[in-house]
Amino acid sequence: MHMARVNDLHIHYTLTGPEDGTPVVFANSLGTDLRLWDPVLPLLPEGLRILRFDKRGHGLSDAPKAPYSMGALITDIERLMDHLGLRDAIFVGLSIGGMIAQGLAAKRLDLVRAMVLSNTAARIGTREMWAERIAMVEAGGPEAILDGTMQRWFSKPFHDHPDFPGWRNMFLRTPPQGWAGCAAAIAGTDFISSTSGLRLPTLAIAGDKDGSTPPDLVFETAGLIPGAQTALIRGAGHLPCVEKPEDYARILTGFLKAQGA
Repeated sequence: MHMARVNDLHIHYTLTGPEDGTPVVFANSLGTDLRLWDPVLPLLPEGLRILRFDKRGHGLSDAPKAPYSMGALITDIERLMDHLGLRDAIFVGLSIGGMIAQGLAAKRLDLVRAMVLSNTAARIGTREMWAERIAMVEAGGPEAILDGTMQRWFSKPFHDHPDFPGWRNMFLRTPPQGWAGCAAAIAGTDFISSTSGLRLPTLAIAGDKDGSTPPDLVFETAGLIPGAQTALIRGAGHLPCVEKPEDYARILTGFLKAQGA
């Protein structure tokens, strides 16, 4: 367990791999912690310098009062990377993590030399949709939106998988203020203009059963960046790194190797 104090918050992170390895940063989704990447990491090439972290309001990081801004979430990881001396990283972001990737790349190209936009978009949902879900979570906790979330997150067959209850419990144990705070950040974010100005190697990954960020939405965002690659994982919902870790790792490994990792 490692904690860093950034933006007057304690941020939980793990940093593994050789100091001279290619830095790869993983940013997880709303309602999950850094364990989201556990199924994939053992399948990746050796020699990577891997940073994972719990964004504010999640996992073991501090959960300040909601709402949060996307700018604050971006600054959190910016300062964490500065604190750890990481530069020229390949940034892998899923859902809100992919929004953080876009924002950080637009702000600090010295930190991000390539990015993987997984199950994400430049703009996700509407303010009205997020306001409704935030109100439900503030009133009844994550359990108030549990069923709909699990349907969007996972394909039907995965609901019978022995690991499904663990992911369900991870979501349920997200602090309500942490979920609501990050949801407010998503609601207030529209990166279409800034992302369309990015010029860096990019891979967009989508799951064909994703009910949160359908493939068309993911690939529309990829289309904003000249030369961006796309990959579709079949039989997976919003968290393909959980449902199809072998497929996810194969696609990610190909991209990492293409970047010289």
